Amino acid sequence: MTKAIKLFKVGGPEVMEYVDVEVGEPGPGEVRLRHAACGLNYIDVYFRTGLYPQPLPSGLGQEGAGTVEAVGPGVTDFKVGDRVAYAGRGGNGAYAEARVMVADCLVKLPDSINFETAAAMMLQGMTVQYLLRQTYPLKAGETILFHAAAGGIGLIACQWAKALGVNMIGTVSTDEKAALAKDHGCTHVINYKTENFVERVKEITGGKGVQVVYDSIGKDTFSSSLDCLQPRGLMVSFGNASGPVPPFGTGELASRGSLYLTRPSLGSYTATRAALDATAGELFAMVESGKIKIDINQRYALKDVAQAHRDLEARKTTGSTILIP
Repeated sequence: MTKAIKLFKVGGPEVMEYVDVEVGEPGPGEVRLRHAACGLNYIDVYFRTGLYPQPLPSGLGQEGAGTVEAVGPGVTDFKVGDRVAYAGRGGNGAYAEARVMVADCLVKLPDSINFETAAAMMLQGMTVQYLLRQTYPLKAGETILFHAAAGGIGLIACQWAKALGVNMIGTVSTDEKAALAKDHGCTHVINYKTENFVERVKEITGGKGVQVVYDSIGKDTFSSSLDCLQPRGLMVSFGNASGPVPPFGTGELASRGSLYLTRPSLGSYTATRAALDATAGELFAMVESGKIKIDINQRYALKDVAQAHRDLEARKTTGSTILIP
């Protein structure tokens, strides 16, 4: 028996139960993975609260890193002892000491990247890769707005944008977070608690607005984010930290200058083996080169996951957070 977090109902952090589970042996095309660390991401909150429905009872968590301890029939790309990581494709269940999962969801870790770093960066780092390199392939000299610039995704985006020569305007909620984003390469930082971010974006861009807005906040920022775009700009809505975006008419896009809107997800961008390897491969290369450093600013024991969720939802965290089984 091993320990895992299970959901038997949706609700607040208290609904996550630390229980004994039987992992079992891997079936055809599967491996059994022993986790060294698991990642904490805001999407976990969406599943826990029921914003993203799933059959119950269920596991929780979409990101982890560890060692393959058993392989099922037909698995040829991985062997016992391989160091691996995953994010987004294996379904919920990362909050566990061990789990059985489809081998095709895994990627092998370079020797230079340790388990904690991998667990902290796979979901967030691959998200930044597809946002900046695929959803809208950014070019040097372009200007973007990125909300939550001091979060796990945000700090990686700050560094990646700087490496691309992109001018990143980031929003944060405190002066301390503003300094953190600036230290990681964010060109301009706006404290939205004390400044009107639409007015500041227009000021910074000489009234033009930005080419792209990356918004993981949702309800509280969506409409104002549209106001920051230049004509024919792209709104990338990739999260709902403040709640889902309310219904709106498509005329809102037309009236602001024929704007584009997309709601991407990591799963769509890593749906094939080739896409997963390419996305993870570029992330690994950026980390190995030193252009991106992963800040693990919070560590919690797996049994203390409820407190980790409370801190995440209260916006008390910065950078990446991991759970240690």
